[in-house]
Amino acid sequence: MKEKKKEIEKLLARPDLTPEQMKNYGIEYAKIEEIENIANRIKETQEFIELLREEGENELEIEKYEKELDQLYQELLLLLSPEASDKAIVEIRPGTGGEEAALFARDLFRMYTRYAERKGWNLEVAEIHETDLGGIKEVVFFVKGKNAYGILKYESGVHRVQRVPVTESGGRIHTSTATVAVLPEIEEKDIEIRPEDLKIETFRASGHGGQYVNKTESAVRITHIPTGIVVSCQNERSQYQNKQTALRILRARLYQLQKEQKEREISQKRKSQIGTGERSEKIRTYNFPQNRVTDHRINYTSYRLQEILDGDLDEIISKLIEHDIENNLEEVLGIGASVEEK
Repeated sequence: MKEKKKEIEKLLARPDLTPEQMKNYGIEYAKIEEIENIANRIKETQEFIELLREEGENELEIEKYEKELDQLYQELLLLLSPEASDKAIVEIRPGTGGEEAALFARDLFRMYTRYAERKGWNLEVAEIHETDLGGIKEVVFFVKGKNAYGILKYESGVHRVQRVPVTESGGRIHTSTATVAVLPEIEEKDIEIRPEDLKIETFRASGHGGQYVNKTESAVRITHIPTGIVVSCQNERSQYQNKQTALRILRARLYQLQKEQKEREISQKRKSQIGTGERSEKIRTYNFPQNRVTDHRINYTSYRLQEILDGDLDEIISKLIEHDIENNLEEVLGIGASVEEK
């Protein structure tokens, strides 16, 4: 980071820079200074918390500074992540476990809805299909708010629940799963989709909506022919709206596919990273008999299951962000070394 800062300082001193280049280098230089400033504040706050513990200070006082530390980690994440987008697309689907898995998918959807409310984010449902017992076969929704993707991306993976299902008469504990995929929403200019690569079909929407839904072919199904990716949308009132929503989801899925292919071509991901974000990876267990939630990526356990399912996710996500930054900060950007040298 220090070397990069010096390099930009030399570039800014060049007399042949255009106004646009001067502006861009200036923005980059300011961002580096902000990263270094927050990194220093994190180090100072960590040291201060340790000092408070050694002096046996009141736990409420320590908690106040720990919350401040969590906020600093989230601010740093926003600056460091190239994908710290304010827009995310979240998809939840039941895994193993039949109707209980669908009910668990509904619980996860409620959890993220309440979390978005706590964060002051806007949540918009694009597609939802429910079961007869109130579970969810599939739900796709957009989230918009400060660093929404940068935070929610830690939720990608397989979530596991251990509890007695409402459908179980014998009182036995079952294990079921649901899959969560979190994608950054991609702008139209950032990914090219050729019209000739799309097969667009319309059909009558099903489910809630009454006579309007039954009589109008407002639902849209888009197939991306080269990849075989299929996106359907019927939640909006008009065919045009459903088409635009489906294209938003398609862009995100194509971007993710290209990203994964590129990563495989370049190298395997570092072992130090907290999970791969792959949908097949079990990331968290919600154990009802023990009131326990365990995140397997960082081996962190909380005994506040009901509060977490009610949307109080900051406790776990802050630990994930902290782990991610501490493991990757010095390796990726050299921040750790520059902080110590100052």
